[in-house]
Amino acid sequence: MTDPTSTDFNLGDIFETIADAVPDRIAIGYEGVDVSYRELDERSNAMGHLLRDHGIGAGDHVALYLKNSLEHVYAIVALLKIGATAININYRYTATELTYILDNSDAVAVLVELPEHQRTLAGVLPQTSVHTVLVIGEVAPELSAAQSDRVTVGSIDLSAHSTARDFPTRSGDQHYILYTGGTTGYPKGVVWRHDDFFHKPLSGGNPYGPEPLADHAAIAHNASTFAPISFLLAAPLMHGAAIYSLFMFFINGGRLVLQRDFVPSAVLDSIEHYGVQIVLIVGDGMGAPLVEEMEHRAAQGTLDVSGLLSVTNGGAIWSSAVRERMRAVKPDLWFRDNFGASETGNDGELIMGEDGLLRSTSNPALTVLDETLAPIEPGSDEIGYIARVGRVPVGYHKDPEKSARTFVTLPDGRRAAILGDMGRLDADGGVVFLGRGSGCINTGGEKVFAEEVEAAVQAHPAVHDVLVVGIPDERFGQRVAAVVSVVEGSPTPTLADVQTVCREHIAGYKIPRALTVVDAVKRSPAGKADYKWASSAALGSTAGKSVAAPKAASV
Repeated sequence: MTDPTSTDFNLGDIFETIADAVPDRIAIGYEGVDVSYRELDERSNAMGHLLRDHGIGAGDHVALYLKNSLEHVYAIVALLKIGATAININYRYTATELTYILDNSDAVAVLVELPEHQRTLAGVLPQTSVHTVLVIGEVAPELSAAQSDRVTVGSIDLSAHSTARDFPTRSGDQHYILYTGGTTGYPKGVVWRHDDFFHKPLSGGNPYGPEPLADHAAIAHNASTFAPISFLLAAPLMHGAAIYSLFMFFINGGRLVLQRDFVPSAVLDSIEHYGVQIVLIVGDGMGAPLVEEMEHRAAQGTLDVSGLLSVTNGGAIWSSAVRERMRAVKPDLWFRDNFGASETGNDGELIMGEDGLLRSTSNPALTVLDETLAPIEPGSDEIGYIARVGRVPVGYHKDPEKSARTFVTLPDGRRAAILGDMGRLDADGGVVFLGRGSGCINTGGEKVFAEEVEAAVQAHPAVHDVLVVGIPDERFGQRVAAVVSVVEGSPTPTLADVQTVCREHIAGYKIPRALTVVDAVKRSPAGKADYKWASSAALGSTAGKSVAAPKAASV
């Protein structure tokens, strides 16, 4: 039993505190099945015993090579309970990428479900240190054949295991590892202490108040008195924003509505069925198709999102154009655009200004530093590195060099995370977010940030999705190029059309000088941008990889 006065926060202890406080509330709604907090606790206990019976214990790393499912949630909670660490795996990884992350994470076990994933895993097992593979459902023949003296393969049957909570004592010093999306290279394992994870990504359990919850008694009281919220998670659980949201809504004793895959029609069906109040999306990759389905149903008179209060974004750029289309369908919707990263959690809310720039209000945990780590003067035009100050991760797993570059100690002794995001400070201390430095385009000596241009291009009503990259230019070194997909049924915009819209939002040197129209803009399952693909598409070169065929040539 957790000490109610304890201020040493472990995520497993926190979950058990909540399960005891609101045992009969619905924790998860998934494909018509409701699971209460008591049931979730018991099934996670059974999963924990299953894992321990296979030799998995405190300190071990276990890869979750899974799509969204109830078992995926049981596994996340179970690993917390036994003191092990979940490793989030992108289920679209190639064999090479899968081998890398299993090796880099030191995974000793893998949970897997789909036959195609089992086949991929079977081919890479000899190159890893994995000794246990547990399968949801039937074991594929290829994976069964991969079993050896070194590797055990088995099916998951929770009914055969105890639901008792007889697990070792846990502490806030234990680690939670969250792998990044790998948009700027190979994925990196961000190592958080549980106590820091609670206070930073989970806002100390109190995202709507100024002070963190003081102890486990306060957590129990908060869960039992907080108005029950129904929250739909459209993102996959292998995504950092989804993991943060999962834990945050558990802390508040809310109902999590989980989707197997992101299907806009299924999202709207679930909003109606479960009375969903809040939906989490990841950028325009989810927002654009969702609003298209909303518009389609509204035109047919079949849209019912009467209980929906808010759409929240995290993890990718969400354009004002998509938000305005949602507001046209449901004028009373409240929007929140979260700003954060795997390395920092939620850093606050981004607000689109009239000048088309994204801003975060003044926040003592956010600042902008120059290359010497000195603070930039508020109100100046100087561009620097956005730094998150305070509780930050221990570092990247097995990468001391990148850890030293990213997680620094400031001259005043405070810890900070510097991820490469560029910005400047308004006179009132608010941070102007310009974009990731690694994606900065240098055109004639002027710096252009891809995200800023993408938001401007997205304002064109015919643009469904967009990525912006720099391509070679003999005169200016680089020129700005936009790769767009078009809203179904809309006429294909010309470069001049896009430029006209952009002139209303951004300076002339930032406006795209090249336009490539494709069937679909390539993104990860979580909506993350694939800029390497976009560069190939903009250059008209596939570089040996499949690229969507342009509907029209670059102009």
